[in-house]
Amino acid sequence: MSQNWKINTKNFISDWGKKGWFVLNIFCTIVYLTWRIFFTIPFGYGFISVFVGIALLIVETLGMVEALVHYANMYNTRDYKKPDVPLELYPDVDIFISTYNEDFVLLAKTICACKRLEYPDKNKVHIYLCDDGHRDTMKLLASKLKVNYLDRDTHEGQKAGNLNHALANSSSPLIVTLDADMLPQSCFLMETIPYFVDAELRNKGKKPEDQIKLGFVQTPQAFYDLDLFQFNLYSEQKIPNEQDYFYRDIEVARTRTNSCIYGGSNTVISREALNDIGGFYTGAITEDFATGILIQKKGYVTLGLGKVLASGMSANELQNLIQQRVRWARGVISTGRKMHIFTSKDLSFGQKMNYWASIWYWYAPIKRFFYIMSPILYAVFGYMIFRCTLWEVLLFWLPMYVTSNISLSRLSNNIRNTKWTSIYEYALFPYMLVPVVLETFGISLKKFKVTNKSNDTGKRKKGEALIYQIPVFILIVLSIIGIINCIRVMFDSGSMGPIVVLFWLIVNLYNMVMCAFFLSGREAYRKAERVEVQIPATLHVNGVDYACITKDVSETGAAVYLDKPHLLNVYEEAKVSLEIQDRKYFAEMMCEVKFTKEDKDRENPWLYSMEFIGFKSEQGYDNLLGICYDRIPTKPQGLQKRAGFYDDLSTNISRRSVPVFQLRRHFPRIEINNLIAYSCKDGNAFAKVIDFNYQFISMEGKPLNDEITFHFDKHDLKAVLSRRVKNMYLYEIVDFNQVYSNQDKCDEIMEFVLRIAKEKQPDLTQVKKKVEMIEFNEMSLV
Repeated sequence: MSQNWKINTKNFISDWGKKGWFVLNIFCTIVYLTWRIFFTIPFGYGFISVFVGIALLIVETLGMVEALVHYANMYNTRDYKKPDVPLELYPDVDIFISTYNEDFVLLAKTICACKRLEYPDKNKVHIYLCDDGHRDTMKLLASKLKVNYLDRDTHEGQKAGNLNHALANSSSPLIVTLDADMLPQSCFLMETIPYFVDAELRNKGKKPEDQIKLGFVQTPQAFYDLDLFQFNLYSEQKIPNEQDYFYRDIEVARTRTNSCIYGGSNTVISREALNDIGGFYTGAITEDFATGILIQKKGYVTLGLGKVLASGMSANELQNLIQQRVRWARGVISTGRKMHIFTSKDLSFGQKMNYWASIWYWYAPIKRFFYIMSPILYAVFGYMIFRCTLWEVLLFWLPMYVTSNISLSRLSNNIRNTKWTSIYEYALFPYMLVPVVLETFGISLKKFKVTNKSNDTGKRKKGEALIYQIPVFILIVLSIIGIINCIRVMFDSGSMGPIVVLFWLIVNLYNMVMCAFFLSGREAYRKAERVEVQIPATLHVNGVDYACITKDVSETGAAVYLDKPHLLNVYEEAKVSLEIQDRKYFAEMMCEVKFTKEDKDRENPWLYSMEFIGFKSEQGYDNLLGICYDRIPTKPQGLQKRAGFYDDLSTNISRRSVPVFQLRRHFPRIEINNLIAYSCKDGNAFAKVIDFNYQFISMEGKPLNDEITFHFDKHDLKAVLSRRVKNMYLYEIVDFNQVYSNQDKCDEIMEFVLRIAKEKQPDLTQVKKKVEMIEFNEMSLV
């Protein structure tokens, strides 16, 4: 009883922490808006001042209403647990993979992922490759992987028309829609179909008007690779994917008002619902958004799940990202107009407010334009935009600002905060501003390009077109001028009045600098995305097995930790393979070691990075894909709490100022710092060996000869002088491949080296009494 009370108390405190800040934020926002409306408009300062002042107030107010809608949804989010239903009731399911010009390999991965789906009766799962590109290669792919292939002679309706064609050529009661790059986890159907079965069971015996009809279940669109913000801003370990906030928070929270947005992929839809609305809506470039609204207008219930069940690729170039967001913005705005959101009798008040918030979100470019230009107009051009005193700002604005930031962080479960929201919106607003304005006045985009997600697009090229960076640089210059002017006025007048404007200029400057970093890009070197997952594995090396654990795995290679610095694949005939058993997936890959290093903070400190050069079985590649992608993406799921403004800037400056240096250390380098005996034609001696990597031995002090033989216990290693740097001498092992042709011999040498490395260095004076000792000058390297 006591333990349960503690748990409930903890949950209560946590729940109050979220809801309490939300309630406090509502109060502070009402007080702030009251003050703003009646006391801050700069009447009497000219037309431009009044116009911009009122425009700023309007976008502020609408932005706060939008936030209120989201916060109200997230205020009391319900967890819809998967129903427990009989397996024999699981119905037939059609899976539509829509494609137009996507890459062959990309689609093969998606189809293979679909074929791995678990289901009580797999004969009830029907996979359709819906090719609107009418390509022979896709037809061949479908035939090889034994799935259904659909194409059409005409292309009206674009993606929606493609899906309607598939709808007409299939018959299952439930339909899964997948984008070409989305890889469903094997549990996808087992986690989503039960909701439909449960709805059917609950409706039995009820009158039609009392039945609850489930229209669609939307699961998150997650991504196994880094988005451009994570990658370009060196924030791989700091922030989640930019779209996580929508799919894992907002979408789930909208379930309470039955206003979930159909996202076009990773969705299970009722065929009955689609038939009731005449199929997928073809009159919008965001057919998914419109289709979802029509389903809800027909009275169907929609459900948003927060559990990630499929993942794909994010937009991989700036141009693709801008193109994608412009299409989404214009499509949502035009769809809202066509669907008559506010006047429709088929939508509830909650649904109308949520869809209004969805539309207003895409007006962020206009909002950000006024946010950044308002302080610049005052500090650079002398226009009064916001009439107030410092104390009024501290009294009315500061409480609203602080409580809003805390509310967002708490209610979003640390997925999003105000700082990153600003960076995301500022980064794209210069390029979306004109399209949004045009769409507002009915100048619509009739056609659109499919977002390119292939791997051969020059992914994330450094130094994107200068034209994208020009608006940001102009705003940076204006902000700096404004900051200088504010500081000068404060010193000249002795007044702290301009400090509020100075604050916003500094905040906006930070955002613009981060945008400049974002636009400058970052060079990508990896061939495939790494999945950071720790799995016990086995290395097979020339008949000897070594237990290891993976650090990360990808389609083209892996990094593993070993407990000792073993020598692997020394010569061309060496046979090295990595065996991984993960859940139901088994794969064995032939490997080449590309890099090794020691991580002294780990129990298994020796890291080996390897490239896959082949598979031991035909199923190897497919199983490797299952190991990599049949899981929740391993990228950050929340914000790093300690990542502040200074950390963001210093990371980007330091990482960009240091050139990338790719190491090619194929063999482990073992630090010894001890004496090892050697012999040569001039006599015997001890050398202070600094380190050893099987191929080279570095020693300190002048040797007796350029050709010597090191005595590693019972193994003698002949070496010749390769290089000298001051008092350091580098010797290379003679006949390297032949010396290490036996794996047991390699391990015996390794054990000797590790033992010597741990031993205390003997007194040199005692050693000199036994052998003729070379002179050491240890200070020469300091």
